[in-house]
Amino acid sequence: MSVRPKEEKEKSKQRILISATKLFAQKGYNGASVREICKDAHANICMISYFWGGKEGLYRGIIENLVEKQIQYAKSFLNFEIEPSSLPKNEQIKLLYTVVDKIIDFLYGEVISDDLFGFLLRTQQCRKVPITSPAFVYFRKIVAAVFDKSMNNKDIIYKTNFIISQINSPRVLPAFSLELLNQKTFTPEDKEIIKKNAKIYIKALLDEEGK
Repeated sequence: MSVRPKEEKEKSKQRILISATKLFAQKGYNGASVREICKDAHANICMISYFWGGKEGLYRGIIENLVEKQIQYAKSFLNFEIEPSSLPKNEQIKLLYTVVDKIIDFLYGEVISDDLFGFLLRTQQCRKVPITSPAFVYFRKIVAAVFDKSMNNKDIIYKTNFIISQINSPRVLPAFSLELLNQKTFTPEDKEIIKKNAKIYIKALLDEEGK
C-alpha cells in the first residue's frame, strides 16, 4: 500500500524536527543550515517553508513543541488557576517538593532526549529565541510564595535558578555523573538520588530563613 501525501508530509515533518534538534544542538542556530538539516532528514528543503515558514520558524517550532509538552505534563498534577500564595505555608512547601519530583521525572524521562537537552542549553546561551514556559513561571510563583517574596524579586529569581541547577546539573555535567558511573543513561535509582539531593538543598534554604 502506498503512503498518502498527507502521511508522507507528516513523516517528513517529524524527521526534520529530529534532525534540526540534533544539528542545532551540535552547531547552534547559525551553524546549522536548512540544507544540511533537510539532507540529514532525507526531506525536501521546501518542507521547512511549508511547515514553519523558514529556519527561525523551525527553531521556534522545536521550542513551542517542548513548551506544549511541559504544559500538558504539568497540568496532570498542577492547577494553574490556584495561586500558590493563597495556600498555607505547609502546603506551599509540600507543593514545591512535589513539583521538584515531577520536574526530575520529566527531565530524566524519555521526553527530553540528549539532542533536545543539548538544544535547550544552546538556546539558553545564544538567546536567539527566548523560552517562556508557563510551567516554569508557575514554579517561580511557588518558590516566591514559599519564601514570602514577589516572583520578580531578584533573590527569588536566583533561588529558582539555583534550585533548577540542582535538578539539571547531572545532565549538564555528564562527565561528573554518567561517565564516572560508567553508565549511558540515568536509572530510577539515580533519579531518586537527584530528588533527595535537590530536597536537601531546598531544606537548607528553608532552614536558613526559618521557614
